Amino acid sequence: MDIWERLFTKAEVLYNHHNVSPFIYAQHVVTAIEADDGNIYTGFCFEATAGVFHLCAERAAAFRMFQHSGQTKTKKIITFRDSAPANGNSMPCGDCLDFLLQLNSKNKATRFMMAFKTRETVALSELLPKWRGEDRLDDIQ
Repeated sequence: MDIWERLFTKAEVLYNHHNVSPFIYAQHVVTAIEADDGNIYTGFCFEATAGVFHLCAERAAAFRMFQHSGQTKTKKIITFRDSAPANGNSMPCGDCLDFLLQLNSKNKATRFMMAFKTRETVALSELLPKWRGEDRLDDIQ
């Protein structure tokens, strides 16, 4: 079993789309992240009509990674709904891409699964080539 299969299997068990209440929809998008140390962290989307609490699967998993290990660097991410990614249909939103770069600028090398069957991936740097936070990095890293 390769790393992509391991990531898929870990995230797949979280898929359970349902309404938590008339205002909240959850577990309709799931993700698994391979951290820099090789550990895997998972998350799912939690979407509320009150915009103050809308959490994408990728940010939930990255937060869990940081919360449990203090890590900020990611290597690989797979995100999907009810089936494995195909033809780039499971790309993260711009907020998630931005968050991953804010977490650690080296995450620009993180690979996202585009097509599970062929193992086609894309780097975060390709998805967000001109990151707005780049000029602030010299101050802290």
